[in-house]
Amino acid sequence: MNKNIAAALAFATAFTTSLAAHGQDAKLDPDTGLPASQPFDFPEQGEIAPFWAKRLTGYFTTSDGIRLRYSVLLPKTSGRFPVILSINGYDAGAIGGAPYLKYKTSMSVELDKRLVEAGYAVMGVNAAGSGCSAGPLEYTRPQLGRHGAEAVEFAASQTWSDAKVGMVNWSYGGSAQLATAQNRPPHLRAIVPGMVLTDFRDALMPGGVPAPGFVTPLRVSMRAYWEKVVAQTAKEEGDVHCLAQIPKNLAAEDTNSVMHLLLSHPLRDDHMKSFDLALHADRVQVPVLSLEAFQDQAITPRSGYYQSRLDPAKLWSIQTNGRHDMYLASEFQAMAVRFLDRFVKGVDNGFERDTPRTTVWMESSEGDGGSALQRRVSPKARWVVKRDAIRSNDLAIKEFHLGAGQALTDGPGSGAADGFDYPGAGVAVNDIAGSSFWGALPGDWKATGIAYTSRPLGEDMMVYGPGSADLWVTANAGDADLQVTVTEIRPDGQETYVQRGWLRLSNRALDTARSTPLLPVRLERPERVMPLLPGQPVLARVEINKMGHYFRSGSRLRIWIDTPAQTGGLVFDTFTQKQRLHVLHNARYDSVVRLGVLKDVKGPASYPVCGATILQPCRPDPLTIR
Repeated sequence: MNKNIAAALAFATAFTTSLAAHGQDAKLDPDTGLPASQPFDFPEQGEIAPFWAKRLTGYFTTSDGIRLRYSVLLPKTSGRFPVILSINGYDAGAIGGAPYLKYKTSMSVELDKRLVEAGYAVMGVNAAGSGCSAGPLEYTRPQLGRHGAEAVEFAASQTWSDAKVGMVNWSYGGSAQLATAQNRPPHLRAIVPGMVLTDFRDALMPGGVPAPGFVTPLRVSMRAYWEKVVAQTAKEEGDVHCLAQIPKNLAAEDTNSVMHLLLSHPLRDDHMKSFDLALHADRVQVPVLSLEAFQDQAITPRSGYYQSRLDPAKLWSIQTNGRHDMYLASEFQAMAVRFLDRFVKGVDNGFERDTPRTTVWMESSEGDGGSALQRRVSPKARWVVKRDAIRSNDLAIKEFHLGAGQALTDGPGSGAADGFDYPGAGVAVNDIAGSSFWGALPGDWKATGIAYTSRPLGEDMMVYGPGSADLWVTANAGDADLQVTVTEIRPDGQETYVQRGWLRLSNRALDTARSTPLLPVRLERPERVMPLLPGQPVLARVEINKMGHYFRSGSRLRIWIDTPAQTGGLVFDTFTQKQRLHVLHNARYDSVVRLGVLKDVKGPASYPVCGATILQPCRPDPLTIR
């Protein structure tokens, strides 16, 4: 078995959270810094009393004949209520049951409570083929949006509803919002999507490099919700239909899993293209409050760049460093309720007058002490960047040329090529549970990677958005996978993680019409695979994921080039042909790293405390350790 697949499978059994569990704490092995091996379970996080007046449950049938399970929590007031809808493939249709009251849920109990107390009916629906709901499980394919639109109209038609509907939640719940809004249900007023997986390929094969470490945790967590949350709720409520449906869904998922997608559709063929929600994001017409986390350890921050296809007059964007579960942050949830009050209820609360179109939380950290739940709701920005919608002309492009002596310089490349042995072990950063750490350096790290470092910066620099490492590379034995890591070397000798990107060299064909200096857009079509000839230089544009990082004067910028390594929940299965790779940097083959710089940003002069910034760990600079 490939060593990276073995690592992925071991990792899947080791975590105590998942893409859907949204940030439960994991116990770490003191030797490896990785989650200690233990079965999936839901940690005890206390219990909450019912905060609603009445709970309604049942099923509605879609136009294609599929019965979907729902649960509704009604406020402690009388009359008809605006409705806030959530749809996911975990346990949305079981909200309000006994497990939910013990925080054994993929939903945000705190957000639901805020909404109910603000006068909203909160409704959860399980997607087809999940939990108690019948039908085939199609993840983010068009069925999700069609059913979502019908759920909106079902909610609007109920006697307890005032026919004004909004949507919330993140991850699967964020995808469902984008899919639903594209279908333009008449009674949908606004959506609040966070950490949206628009395209399964982004998580399954970022840059074309298979990442099976994402797949098994997703499957394990999804099935755990059905078996341990939905089933328990159904037993307590005597829902015979649900108890009969769950085994059918489990059996069907065995042959229709995300793993099957990875193995049967390794490139962006027409079937994989049908999962891409970003393609039709321009059909969304309602106001959108979007949340992204730059170091999102479950799905990366790409989201298919769907926000660029929305009407900018209807978009408010919140971006932050941090985990997949930043949607739990109390400050964000308060903003979300205010947004919904404005655009679902129609309250003139000044939201659009006093809320900038783009808000970037900088150097966000969480509170010390308290329970895991208290820490998860505590994240706050150390400082904030507020702007109108940020367009390409708002960014300067800063170029760093790779040069002799493994330097990053302002001028054209120079010097002989630098080589490294491939594949190497790489260095892990963070895990799927949202634990922040740099993994140990492998014993041969100096032979299996290259680091290029700039001189101390002469002025502060706010790096923002995606970047591109345009590398001229030779391989002496064919295909290989590259990882580019951006870090900051602080004057105190600490190296801070900023961001990463990946590329399988045979996946380097670009959509030239859509690519920009800061964003290489790959075609990834089966017919556009580009083999490598031994020793023949090729231009490999490696997309570096979105980032928002403030480099202070006196710091140095560094990029590492090596073999893809565990990054959050991404555990890679790299191309394993042993060989020597070379990175060229001369007048003819000028390798350049391009980063976007947001103009006129002035942050605090002092550095954040090392280890405090969520998912941006520090370590002593390895190149200065003797």
